Amino acid sequence: MNKTIKMLGVIVALSLFGGCASMGEGSNADKRQNILQMKEQVLTELFKQKPDTRAQLNSAPGYAVFSNANINLIFIAAGTGYGVVKDMKTKQHTYMNMAEGGIGLGLGAKDYRIVMVFHSTQAMNNFIEKGWTFGGNADAAAKAADKGGSVEGEAYYGDVTVYTFTESGLALQATVKGTKFWRDPALN
Repeated sequence: MNKTIKMLGVIVALSLFGGCASMGEGSNADKRQNILQMKEQVLTELFKQKPDTRAQLNSAPGYAVFSNANINLIFIAAGTGYGVVKDMKTKQHTYMNMAEGGIGLGLGAKDYRIVMVFHSTQAMNNFIEKGWTFGGNADAAAKAADKGGSVEGEAYYGDVTVYTFTESGLALQATVKGTKFWRDPALN
């Protein structure tokens, strides 16, 4: 019963929080353009923080960039986001959504970015076609605009390198959560 209540809380939090990571109003073309602008801003920040990643992305079969808003209310964590995968060979973009939910100890909200570098075409295609789920998170962030700081991460999952950094927020959390990525049917 306790597990059911926690899962219901995650679902409610996702529903209430879903609009926070929205790419905004407008036509599908406007939304795609907003996502591409977000991608460029995130990559500019990544290249500034880690200059060697520019060569890594340029030599990779593809990469993905996501914007995510996350909230953690004591025992429940939830978040939503959106992003795009770029196939470096075909130059094609695949627009995607993401959602996460989990349990753990923490409090706060943050707006963060994820960059995934696919080191094989198979890894990129599997991500696009099947989505991807992974879990576990521990971080601390206190950032508003250029003020404050956060503990950023870099992780390796087989043929994928994942970079994360906080755009803004205040959070202290240690959670076990699942993150699901899927194609956006309206934008592709």
